Amino acid sequence: MHMMHALYLSLRRLQRASEIHAKRLGRHSGLTPIQLLILHSIRAMGEGTLGDLAKQVSVSQATLSTIIDRLENRELLQRVRSKSDKRKVHLALTEKGVAAIQAEPALLPTEFLERFGKLADWEQLMLLASLQRVAGLLEADQHGPAELFENDNAV
Repeated sequence: MHMMHALYLSLRRLQRASEIHAKRLGRHSGLTPIQLLILHSIRAMGEGTLGDLAKQVSVSQATLSTIIDRLENRELLQRVRSKSDKRKVHLALTEKGVAAIQAEPALLPTEFLERFGKLADWEQLMLLASLQRVAGLLEADQHGPAELFENDNAV
């Protein structure tokens, strides 16, 4: 039982640190971490569908659609009908969207990124692999992306 207690406390500490940073991001940019991640992902993907983006950022298509609507209302992105297949709609950043991701602070706290960057490459990779494994274990009994720690206020 001690191991489960320690595991839960570690997950809780990660969640708390994420919540604190999310509040800082919100005060600075007016955007949530998932909104910023979506904007960054759209920029990195180039052309991609809502389904592609949902998989990349690990949220359901329904949740993503709501977030996209809010970002579109704020004129940070736009839906663009595909030229090759009129049934498909792609997402593109507006100038305001590009400016927002250039002006925002990092998705992770600067102090964390500095400390993480000082670790040896093998240790960075080990930590990343461990976190990915934990996320996979949490998703194991889900039918889609893990939304265990999402709440309606975060979108």
